[in-house]
Amino acid sequence: TPEARPTPRPRPSPRPQPARLAQPRHANITQPTLDLGSGRALLLLPTGEGFTFSGICRVTCIYGQVEIYGHVIKQGQPARDVYSTYTHAYLTINGVEYPEPEKSEKEIRREIRALLKPHMRLDDRNWAIQNFPPLGSVVLLEQLRTSAVDFMSFYACASYVFLQENTPMRTNAEYLLLKKIGLRRQRKKRGICLSESGLCALEELVSVCCDGCPVILLCGPCDIGKSTFSRILINRLLNSLPAVDYLECDLGQTEFTPPGCVALLNITEPLLGPPFTHPRRPQKMAYYGKMSCHNDYENYIEIVKYVFRDYRRESPLIINTMGWVKEDGLLLLVDLIRLLCPNYVVQLSGRNKTMSALTSEYVELTDGLYTKSKIKRRHRGFEIQEFGDSLEFTDEEKDSCPVPAFTGHKLIDVHSEFLCDKNEKNRAKYNKIFRDLAVLGYLSQLMPPVPGPLTPLHSLTPYQVPFNAVALRITHADVAPSHILYAVNASWVGLCKIVDDMKGYTRGPILLAQNPICDCLGFGICRGIDMDQRLYHILTPLPPEELKAVNCLLVGAIPIPHCIFKKQPGPEGTIPYVTTDYNFKLPGASEKIGDREYEHASLGFKSYKRK
Repeated sequence: TPEARPTPRPRPSPRPQPARLAQPRHANITQPTLDLGSGRALLLLPTGEGFTFSGICRVTCIYGQVEIYGHVIKQGQPARDVYSTYTHAYLTINGVEYPEPEKSEKEIRREIRALLKPHMRLDDRNWAIQNFPPLGSVVLLEQLRTSAVDFMSFYACASYVFLQENTPMRTNAEYLLLKKIGLRRQRKKRGICLSESGLCALEELVSVCCDGCPVILLCGPCDIGKSTFSRILINRLLNSLPAVDYLECDLGQTEFTPPGCVALLNITEPLLGPPFTHPRRPQKMAYYGKMSCHNDYENYIEIVKYVFRDYRRESPLIINTMGWVKEDGLLLLVDLIRLLCPNYVVQLSGRNKTMSALTSEYVELTDGLYTKSKIKRRHRGFEIQEFGDSLEFTDEEKDSCPVPAFTGHKLIDVHSEFLCDKNEKNRAKYNKIFRDLAVLGYLSQLMPPVPGPLTPLHSLTPYQVPFNAVALRITHADVAPSHILYAVNASWVGLCKIVDDMKGYTRGPILLAQNPICDCLGFGICRGIDMDQRLYHILTPLPPEELKAVNCLLVGAIPIPHCIFKKQPGPEGTIPYVTTDYNFKLPGASEKIGDREYEHASLGFKSYKRK
């Protein structure tokens, strides 16, 4: 007889297997993607997971909610243009937890099908339903093309910024899918990473801003992450507030304007990219004309005071400061804290702390460049004695000042973990690229809003401005009056409004004897000067109704990117303003004229008078 065998146990019923994904994925990637054609893709994003990418796209949250750069995009909200460029840390689309809907699974599937119907075919909707993760989000990624991106991508200094063409060693179906949109998946560690102290600081600041309108000042050394932190803070605040005010005090690396400006802005839309992707119109702006305030601190502080007076304390204010925090830079920062009276000072620092903790007690007991501590009354050798305490607000200014006199602040120390490719050797090169991108971003406003064939700058019709309608001033150097038009021609000019009336002047040009502190309405390029008709030819995106108020042209040390001169689409031939035949022995000329750096001429500056 055969051996008795044990009775087999009943096998458990097989678990339902998920549908086979339309796109093969890496083992550690759990965000399925589907090609919808016409430069569109569908992304299914589980809660708590992120899709880190490079490139630019338009993001629509069809179901659920996602977070990008601190800004939450919810179901039913308008699509957002997102710029994850190669010049900055990559952005991540994060799945955000949301309340579990009080619906059955069948009702949820029916709702998702209805939401997907306008965007895709039946087969694609079925795929999305089969692979939808519990409490996940459905995101539509679309190829993004704008006239601003087309304009900037044409020039060599910006062509690689939005999309790099290098192909990885190994490619897969997802890589080919995303490439059609202009995207590429990146490792999570290459995205933005906030430290625990940074997250705690954001939570605290968002909480206090929802209950009032505090003034928040950001400070720290160069490339420590102040701008990134401020963008995330602004985006988080805009999730619950209608607007946030922003005071730009960093001359070299501005956020919303071309470099060399101090500006006050009211921000109502999220910032989903680097500075050159979101130029904004300030409510108050003054043109300083240089990337640094070295050896001209007094004028810098006066300009900051001039712009700050327009802050009405109707929204929280974020103040961005320079990364120069050593020696005189630290003393200047102490002056700014006393004058701007922030409620919170957010001090970002890395592993090697290069500055003292700017506590309220430290600021009270430390002399600035021009302001005195409460205890110490000694004079510094570099202080201007005639200047005295005129940098302090006058009694009249204090009455109209948006914040009370300095009464102390709370210091929030943030340990920064931002990755940065800059170092002491390449910092100047990187900063120049960023400044060129800021200027290109501003000039992109000259293009029509609808993408089309690229319009060369030399084909645009400039405005004609009579000599006797505007005054001139070179803000950063002394130039002989006989050579003033050489300095203005083919230069970046600030279009400003001074209190003086230019009516009554004769043929001009009208020269100012000193740098004015006045409103700057915009910028342009002086692309030519007609000596016969006595006209300046100005190319600017400023509309004509606002250009009528301009009565002053300020020329600073901000250069026009060389690629604008060397590369313009259109007929080939002689390139205007580009020549090797130049006499550097002319008074006021310099071999560094391409960088807008002038040697101080011994001749004094003269101003024209009315006849």
